[in-house]
Amino acid sequence: MSEYPNLHKLLICRSLLDDTAIQSLMAVLDGDKRQTGPCAAKIIETAEDVGLHGNLLRSYIIYLLVHDPNLAAQTIEMHDSPVGTSLKQAFLHDLTLLLPFLTEPASLYLDLTLLDAYKPTVPLHTEASTALEELLKNARTAENFAEALLRYYQSFGYGDIASFKAFRWDAKLQRLIGIRHFEAMQMEDIIGYAHQKEQLIDNTEAFVQRKPANNVLLVGARGTGKSSAVKALANVYYSRGLRILQLTKPQLSHLPDIMDALRYFASKRFIIFLDDLSFEESDAEYKYLKSAIEGGVESRPENVLIYATSNRRHLIRESWRDRSESQDDVYRDDSMNETISLSDRFGLIIQYYAPDQKEYLAIIDHMLRKEGIKLTPEELRIAGVRWEMTHSGRSGRTAQQFVAHYLGQLDDHDA
Repeated sequence: MSEYPNLHKLLICRSLLDDTAIQSLMAVLDGDKRQTGPCAAKIIETAEDVGLHGNLLRSYIIYLLVHDPNLAAQTIEMHDSPVGTSLKQAFLHDLTLLLPFLTEPASLYLDLTLLDAYKPTVPLHTEASTALEELLKNARTAENFAEALLRYYQSFGYGDIASFKAFRWDAKLQRLIGIRHFEAMQMEDIIGYAHQKEQLIDNTEAFVQRKPANNVLLVGARGTGKSSAVKALANVYYSRGLRILQLTKPQLSHLPDIMDALRYFASKRFIIFLDDLSFEESDAEYKYLKSAIEGGVESRPENVLIYATSNRRHLIRESWRDRSESQDDVYRDDSMNETISLSDRFGLIIQYYAPDQKEYLAIIDHMLRKEGIKLTPEELRIAGVRWEMTHSGRSGRTAQQFVAHYLGQLDDHDA
């Protein structure tokens, strides 16, 4: 079937040739109809896994183009700039080869009409997939498809970096792993703390705009929304290239490797997020953090900031031994200065305080209204204060726990 495109001529998107469904498709086009079943089965399996819909051959190839690495996507990611003229021409060459599969019904090639308008069990509705559909909705020519995909790479990247808002670090694999179920609130759902949120957003906005910005330490009582505010940034700035990397304290020793990995993704901004951070005097990890903030042996990439939350203003616990007059004066002073100075290395320190009763009840009221429940001011005060007095005091977390309890106690006819 020589009239079909010869995909062996691909230049930039040759990773498609390693895909088993594409290999089966090429065999079908060469006359081996026995490969129709394996090809369609793989495409349908992927459609159900990630929510592809419509013309499945088109959707599947586009899925590969935005998830598998190709030189155009990698170049944009590494250099944070559009591809050069020649590379763009090579990419257009590949899209010209792929164009029949992107514009013709899948059944024309695989003789299965169910592939022409497939409806997955769970459709894909992510911010990235919606943006991609919008970019491609009027694409008819190879130039249209090439331009849309290059714009997508510029905005979202490719592979996991495009698909996920937050990541963890796998030391064994030496790479980022996407967090599939990242619990991030919307910033508007964090009630109160307007000044703190403004400080956090202003700093992050500058960072996303490639302007000077500071590492941030959020300090205050438990349950006041410090962590929620940082996580909410993933929703606010995801489409503008911000990603969250959650690290644990033991992983701080891997910071040099992590910084090196993040340096590659020059078109993205990363917040390394350290939640509920504190150190004992015997911990060595704080030295890695201090080195990373100060630049250390290898400078921190310009696309990386560190945001940490803590219940303590001074991150390293100071013992009575540190204050002992029996210690050498010089050693004691150096030790205490180092203990105090780690917090000061963060350019921006944001203080959080426990909410007063009015703020606490406002948080509960907001959460209940989101569930379609409106209490009178008196009902709200009685129930909220009673819960506060029998639990851990006033905080956003206490309010959330009360709402969960309240909803759980509703009868079906009350819900």
